[in-house]
Amino acid sequence: MTENTDERVKEMSSLRQALIRPELGGICGTAIVFALFLLFASDSGMFNSRGVLNWSVVSAQFMIIAVGACLLMIAGEFDLSVGSMIGFAGMVIAILVVTLGWPVWSAILTSFAVCLAIGALNGFIVIRTGLPSFIVTLAFLFILRGFTIFLPQTIERKTIIGGVKDAAEGDWLAPLFGGKILTGLFAWLGDQGIIGVFERGSRAGQPVVDGIPMLIVWAIFLVIVGHIVLTRTRFGNWIFAAGGDAQAARYVGVPVNRVKIIMFMVTAFCACVFATCQVMEFGSAGADRGLLKEFEAIIAVVIGGALLTGGYGSVIGAALGALIFGVVQQGLFFAGVESSLFRVFLGVILLLAVILNTYVRRMITGER
Repeated sequence: MTENTDERVKEMSSLRQALIRPELGGICGTAIVFALFLLFASDSGMFNSRGVLNWSVVSAQFMIIAVGACLLMIAGEFDLSVGSMIGFAGMVIAILVVTLGWPVWSAILTSFAVCLAIGALNGFIVIRTGLPSFIVTLAFLFILRGFTIFLPQTIERKTIIGGVKDAAEGDWLAPLFGGKILTGLFAWLGDQGIIGVFERGSRAGQPVVDGIPMLIVWAIFLVIVGHIVLTRTRFGNWIFAAGGDAQAARYVGVPVNRVKIIMFMVTAFCACVFATCQVMEFGSAGADRGLLKEFEAIIAVVIGGALLTGGYGSVIGAALGALIFGVVQQGLFFAGVESSLFRVFLGVILLLAVILNTYVRRMITGER
């Protein structure tokens, strides 16, 4: 009995299909990290309401910039200026509000406009010159960091500008970045004894967690929007095509140049969201804010399964990579481990992720 199948068509096994999912590394890493800290740090308060909030906030910071970095890497480009843009955007807000007396809402919108323009300029230079985005954005890393240090020193004679929180009182836009949601729900949870409350002091009887910070809300929002755009829209297909084979994509009508410039702008937008939330939280801007964040974002994306060569990746995977970062950074503290080992962890997990992703790429392409 013969089967009517073409021998040239090889069906992919379900195991192989699972292995080439970009989220695989992030899912496995998340499971391992949570299992380890449940085993070694569960008695330290890491998984009570306050502990969960701590590592959720840190994870959200990584997550916001990882979304932009992920989409840009899938499109085949890098942006090493993200960390410097975080510091620069925050400083622009602080100078406009504190030094020049602008309303907070106008300073925030101006900062976003400036960052989007810089992102578009990054993309334009890369497209027009053909230079690697690594080099172009490395140059902007130094340019933006230099301005972030120079401007406050020249204007205020210092590198940290405070007073933003006081100026933000009553502003209509500031709560979108520095407020909290579901405060009533958490007050009720505290009254019911479901979450802990303060037992003494001026906050006696109030819940230890009084709401979800907007930083976390922004992170979830960006992950959802990024995932939908990437997996459910034609533009998402264009992103994959631009990073996979740009020339072939152009032949079939994909506006590769426009896609890449937009992705640089998205990365800048995410950096500005991070910076604005940070300024609203601390009430100040510092010249050293965002230091090394560009590398942490790239590592989160790589852990999440994206290939350094472009054309392959997942926003959900990048979000899981960011979650791993946040849990480990806070988990080391709760477990009483020296915090400097976090950098060791970053190096080790980056190496493992690259090795795994290289293996996945060979499975996809059939290379040996």
